[in-house]
Amino acid sequence: MNTHSTQTEKNLEAAFAGESMANRKYLFFAKMARELGNEEIATLFENTAHQETAHAFAHLELLYPKAELTVERLLEIAAEGELYESKHMYPEFEATARQEGNLDATSEFQEQAEESAAHAAMFQMAAKRFKALTTVEAHHAARYQKALASLQGKA
Repeated sequence: MNTHSTQTEKNLEAAFAGESMANRKYLFFAKMARELGNEEIATLFENTAHQETAHAFAHLELLYPKAELTVERLLEIAAEGELYESKHMYPEFEATARQEGNLDATSEFQEQAEESAAHAAMFQMAAKRFKALTTVEAHHAARYQKALASLQGKA
């Protein structure tokens, strides 16, 4: 789900996607190389995957500046992404796979849509708990400030 509007932001998202895909692909290749008995090549793929992660993080830091992020916003962004996957992306992919007769991909997309919906619910619940905790903490902080002011007034 692309929520960014400028072409540079869209390019950063595309670059992030490419670096992220390379990371996962190289980790998979490392696993396969190791299973094929070549530890040296497996390590090469793993090291390169870590570099791809650093590239992806650099793109994310530009897309999501630290000064604009809060825990609530992080949870919101994560839930939005998972909802997009579960309600739009995977159902569309599933329909295409079904039309093309690829039953393995159809099942995979169904399973991933369900997992994405569960992830979204998890992030939404965490956001609710975080908001409730923030409210409770603010209440306690106000009580402590009142008590402190009372003590200082008596000193």
